[in-house]
Amino acid sequence: MDILIYVIIAIISGLAGFLFSKAGLKAKSEAIIREAELKGESIKEKKISQAKQKFFELRDKQKSERKDLDSNLRSREDKIRNTEKNLNKQIERNKEIESEIDKGKDKIKQRLNAIEKKTVDIENDRLKAIELLEKISGMSAEDAKKNMVEQTVQDAKVTAASLVQDIIDEAKQKANTEAKKIVIQTIQRVATEHSVENSVSVFQIKSDDVKGRIIGREGRNIRALEAATGVEFIVDDTPEAIILSCFDPVRREIARLSLHQLVTDGRIHPARIEEVVAKVIKKIEEEIMELGKRTCIDLGIHNLKSELVRMVGRMKYRSSYGQNLLQHSREVANLCATMAAEVGVDPKAAKRAGLLHDIGKVSDEESELPHALLGMKIAERNGEKPEILNAIGAHHDEMEMTTLISPIVQVCDAISGARPGARREMVDAYIQRLRNLEDLALEYPGVTKSYAIQAGRELRVLVESEKVSDSDADQLSLDISTKIMNEMTYPGQVRVTVIREKRAVSIAR
Repeated sequence: MDILIYVIIAIISGLAGFLFSKAGLKAKSEAIIREAELKGESIKEKKISQAKQKFFELRDKQKSERKDLDSNLRSREDKIRNTEKNLNKQIERNKEIESEIDKGKDKIKQRLNAIEKKTVDIENDRLKAIELLEKISGMSAEDAKKNMVEQTVQDAKVTAASLVQDIIDEAKQKANTEAKKIVIQTIQRVATEHSVENSVSVFQIKSDDVKGRIIGREGRNIRALEAATGVEFIVDDTPEAIILSCFDPVRREIARLSLHQLVTDGRIHPARIEEVVAKVIKKIEEEIMELGKRTCIDLGIHNLKSELVRMVGRMKYRSSYGQNLLQHSREVANLCATMAAEVGVDPKAAKRAGLLHDIGKVSDEESELPHALLGMKIAERNGEKPEILNAIGAHHDEMEMTTLISPIVQVCDAISGARPGARREMVDAYIQRLRNLEDLALEYPGVTKSYAIQAGRELRVLVESEKVSDSDADQLSLDISTKIMNEMTYPGQVRVTVIREKRAVSIAR
């Protein structure tokens, strides 16, 4: 019974708690709803105020734009009114001009009528004058006209022939003057240094002890050097120097660099020599290509094939009559560009032809062709244009010139080679003249030696005292001087001195 009572009481208390909690939740929910409604009202009022403000801003902006539009329309209306006024004035002015033109037409018609009357009168007078002249001269007008025309034609021919000859003479004179002017200006505007190449190079060493190491045991090192480089190594009594002799400058440079590397390294034996020479040859080839590329860049010459670039680089190690071939080719290229610009020819093509005109001199091919034709063949193989090929092949007149670039290259080649000091040709001629002078004296019997001294102005002749007497020496001097006058060309005078010396030699033993 008690348990039942407790159960009932618990149920009643649970129901009461449930009812109380439900009432609390309802109150809370009502409070939340009221708060949400208040917030919604505030947000609504805020949005309405913002919309009103935006509306007022848009209205003010529209008013401003409308005001600007109205002002633009007014200004355009004013311009249109002014234009209409100007057009009306122009129309009135045109009407006035038309009226004046009509008045002028009437005056012109009157003048034309008067001129026609005068023309008729003049024609009548002319016919009367012709009839009178025909009566006086006894010739008709047609005959007189023919005679006059023939005389006029004859006089015109004589005058024209004289004028033509004068024009031709003046044109030739002017052409020669202009050509000289262009050549002189070109020479003055282009100048390069001139270097004379020799057939020997001197390698300096610190002490003469190095010479023995270079020669090696029984000369094996120097033989290996000469075999690997193709250069003759001259080791003599010259202090602290070794002479490298070879006509090929590339080989001479390879030998010089190889010897420098060997002496610096200190290891000198045949195997090492072959290794160093091979490395130096590879380095020289790379330098040749680099030099060719740099030369083309300096001159502004593009799209040159690698074979031609290599040949341009090889020109540095080649000389012609003592003139460095690369310096000569660069100078010819610059001269060609300058002269081509003066005469209205493409300067880039002329410069290209000037640089390549002597590539036949540095070719590795064994050919009997002249260097100009060989160079043209090489350039043709490398895709050069026909005008470039003709300029290369014709610069020594070994083929016909077909473009204006060809004579330009020929002239510039001659200018570069004719500069004072550019070539060794004059020196070679001078040395040959001295040799001829000495050989002339050696042809006489009793002459042992002869020396041309003082730049060829004196010839000293040594004779054997047993074969030539004092009186014979006088006669020999006269004979040699006479032969020089008859057979040789020389500046100034040549003094012939015959030296006869008597030596008495005995030996004490």
